Amino acid sequence: MQYGSEYHIPVMPDEVLSFLVNNRDGLFIDGTSGGGGHSEAILNTLNSAGRVLGLDVDPDALAFSQNRLASYGQRFQAVEANFRNVAAVVADLGVAGIDGILLDLGVSSHQIDDAARGFSFQLPADLDMRMSVNQKVTAADIVNQYTERELADLFFRYGEERLSRKIAGRIVAKRQQVPITTSGQLKEIVISSVPFTQQVKSLARIFQALRIAVNDELESLRQCLADVVDCLLPGGRIVVLSYHSLEDRIVKEFFRNEAPHCICPRSFPQCVCGQPGRLKILTRKIVKPGEAEVAENARARSARLRAAEKLSKNR
Repeated sequence: MQYGSEYHIPVMPDEVLSFLVNNRDGLFIDGTSGGGGHSEAILNTLNSAGRVLGLDVDPDALAFSQNRLASYGQRFQAVEANFRNVAAVVADLGVAGIDGILLDLGVSSHQIDDAARGFSFQLPADLDMRMSVNQKVTAADIVNQYTERELADLFFRYGEERLSRKIAGRIVAKRQQVPITTSGQLKEIVISSVPFTQQVKSLARIFQALRIAVNDELESLRQCLADVVDCLLPGGRIVVLSYHSLEDRIVKEFFRNEAPHCICPRSFPQCVCGQPGRLKILTRKIVKPGEAEVAENARARSARLRAAEKLSKNR
């Protein structure tokens, strides 16, 4: 399956580089390579010995980034893999660890703008929403097979949609007449279920919830975070760009739990509680894009950056 060739402008590239690159001769992973924009920025910051591994589940994105970054030779390698499998990817490299990883979460502009993917309610398309054509479950499968309660729970949990029950009820009633297979059909149902002033936001929430469910995005993030600290060398960095509160909350809580929080009495000469922490949080508050970037790239508006550094065991 072939898609278009336009990919989004990398979000907050200067901020990403300032937090991510701590060793200009190191090995870095771009866990969501997309069109290779961030990978290229990282490569341009590194010395000639520095390398970047670009992961993505979309073969089209991998082909695009590999071609775009061909001039960097062996310094860039595209790998078809979900970032949730970062531990296996690093193990296959046969290295002691990596110096940093970037996770630019969510769906790319290229995927949103391509009607064939079915990610956008603004474009007529089949309800697909798979980031990889190798995945089996589509958004249409969920819409037509989940029970009314399951749909309502999904819309509320992943979309934070307050009218989730009403929308789910309308979907079940409609699919008893005809299968719901297109974004246009789903859009009409949502619009008929909510007040006029809420239609755009509810559409965004419902489509977001389905996309998250189809691609198991939140669990992929949790799995990656659970494994990535062991993959980092001491001093290695992790930078995460998230685009909605569900993702950001997971990252925030993970960083907080992995930060030093020793509960031993102060009189103890060393920590014996087993909770000394593995990460130093570099962003006490989320970092947001500046006004100039948002004016140039509207899709950067919701971006939130968090970063942390792996501590040395002998700190």
